[in-house]
Amino acid sequence: QVRLVESGGGLVQPGGSLTLSCAASGSILKIVTMGWYRQAPGKQREPVAIITFGGTTNYADSVKGRFTISRVNEQNTVYLQMNSLKPEDTAIYYCKIWASLITVPTLRDYWGQGTQVTVSS
Repeated sequence: QVRLVESGGGLVQPGGSLTLSCAASGSILKIVTMGWYRQAPGKQREPVAIITFGGTTNYADSVKGRFTISRVNEQNTVYLQMNSLKPEDTAIYYCKIWASLITVPTLRDYWGQGTQVTVSS
């Protein structure tokens, strides 16, 4: 029905950069928003950056000015460019879309499996 393929996670030193990508495919009617969320050990999952179909973006205060979210390829692919990474950015990053499917025409959230980002010296 829907598939979210994430890539780009890994280990990076503080101050370094990393780019995450997420491609959505399947029996999708429309994707209203695409975004990235993260969850650190012992913490609640939190939104990092979200982009709408029209291109409007929203960022968490903790990443504003350092991260950039973009959406391309007919709105089915989302990227998260992460610069000036800090140890506190260490978390599992999840791709999420708010979308309707052919089999489920109402708008719902669909999540990727997550990718680990570790910022350490």
